[in-house]
Amino acid sequence: MLRKVIQSSSTQFLSKRGLKTSSIRLASTPDPAENSATGQYITTITNPYTVTTYARPNIVFTHGKGAHLYDLENNEYIDFSAGIAVTGLGHANSEIADIIAKQAKTLVHCSNLFHNLHAGELANKLVTATKASGGMHDAQRVFLCNSGTEANEAALKFARKYGKSIDDNKIEIITFENAFHGRSMGALSVTPNPKYQQPFAPLIPGVQVAKAGDISSVEKLISKDKTCAVIIEPIQGEGGVQTIDTEFLIELKKLCVKNDVLLIYDEIQCGLGRSGKLWAHSYLPKEAHPDILTMAKALGNGFPIGATMISEEVEKSLKVGDHGTTYGGNPLGSRIGSYVIDQVSDSGFLKEVDNKSEKFVKGLTKIANKYPEFITEVRGKGLLLGLQFKPNVDIGIISSKCRENGLIVITAGLNVVRLVPALNIDNDVIENGLEILSKVVDEVVGEIPL
Repeated sequence: MLRKVIQSSSTQFLSKRGLKTSSIRLASTPDPAENSATGQYITTITNPYTVTTYARPNIVFTHGKGAHLYDLENNEYIDFSAGIAVTGLGHANSEIADIIAKQAKTLVHCSNLFHNLHAGELANKLVTATKASGGMHDAQRVFLCNSGTEANEAALKFARKYGKSIDDNKIEIITFENAFHGRSMGALSVTPNPKYQQPFAPLIPGVQVAKAGDISSVEKLISKDKTCAVIIEPIQGEGGVQTIDTEFLIELKKLCVKNDVLLIYDEIQCGLGRSGKLWAHSYLPKEAHPDILTMAKALGNGFPIGATMISEEVEKSLKVGDHGTTYGGNPLGSRIGSYVIDQVSDSGFLKEVDNKSEKFVKGLTKIANKYPEFITEVRGKGLLLGLQFKPNVDIGIISSKCRENGLIVITAGLNVVRLVPALNIDNDVIENGLEILSKVVDEVVGEIPL
C-alpha cells in the first residue's frame, strides 16, 4: 500500500507538469521555490526518507537525452557534468536502452558461483582493447564489481596480498595530496582530505601521503621492506583537474620497480575515452604503465559497474576466496560494459573526443584571457577539463548561476569549475553551453571589486 502511495504521488507531480523534451530555457530561472511542485515533492516525498549525505538544490530531474537534462518544472539544461563523468555516451542512449531491455528478458543475475557469457566477454575485451590502445602492456586479468570505490578496494586488497606474499610487514600504501579514491574505509584511507576522513577516523593504518609531481617526496616514504603499493590518478579529477607530469610518472614507476612495489592507476574518472585515448596512461611509455588499473563511471553509462585490471604477476599472489562480490560481473552490467568498450576504444570516436576538446579549450581560453585577474588557467585533457579561478571568486556562485541559466557544471578542488560532458556531445551544444558559462562569468566577476 505504501509503495502505491509513493508511486501515485510521483506520477501526479509528473503528470501535472506535462513534461516534454522540447522546452527551451529563454531566460535566467531561479531554482524552484518551496511551494512549487518540485519544492513540495522534495519536502514530502524525498527529504523525510533520505539519509543526510548531500546538499542539493531544489531540482528534480525527470529525464534526459544526449547532453540535455529536463526537470519537474519543464526546464531544459545543457549538461556539462554527465553525472560526474558517467554518461559518456549520453543520457538515454538508445543502443544501451535496447541492450538493457533485451538482457533483462534473458538473464540479469546468476551469481559468481557460476560463469556467464557476458562477464567473460567483457573481461576479454577490457584486456584486449587496453593492450591495443597502448595502455597497460602486461594487462592480463579482470575483477568485475559494481562501483569505483569497490574497484579501488579490490586494488588495495590485491596489493596488500601481494606485499604480504613477500613479507608480512610489506603492507604500507603511498597516496598523494588532492587525491580522491572513494568513500569506503579503505578507499577513504587513501583520500587525504580532512573533510572526508576526520569524521570516520581512525582509518586503515599504513598510509603515507606524498606530493604529486615531487618524486623526492615519494623517495622519502617508499620502502622495499614496508611499502606494497602506490596509488595515483593520472589526471586528478576531484582534486582540481590536475594532469600528472609524464616524467614524474616514469620516475614513479622506476621507484616502484626498484622497491618491488605495485603501481596502481585510478582511472575511474579519467579513463574510458575521456582523455582522448582509451586510458589517460595510454599517452605514457610502457615504462610508466601500472600493475593494477581501476575503472568504473563511464563503463556502464549510468548502470553500476566497475572493474580492477591486474598483471599476471599480481594474479600469482591471489587464490580462490581472497576476494568476492555478489553482483559484480552480472550479465546485464557486463553486456552494457562490452558495448561501451566497443564505442570508446574506436579510433574514430576518440578522434572526435579530441576535436570536441579543442572546441572546449578554445572557448575556455577565451574566457580565461578575458579575466586574467580572476582566472588562473585552463587545465585538463580531452573532455576532463577545468577552469581554475583565483581565491577571490566563489565558484559555488558560478555553478549556481550556470544552473539558473540552463547549464549544469560541477566544481572541484583548488577552486576549479569542472567540465566533464558526454563524450559524444554535439558541437552546437558545446557552443551554447560555453556561451552560458561566459555570460555567467561576466556577471559574477563583474560584481567583484578589484
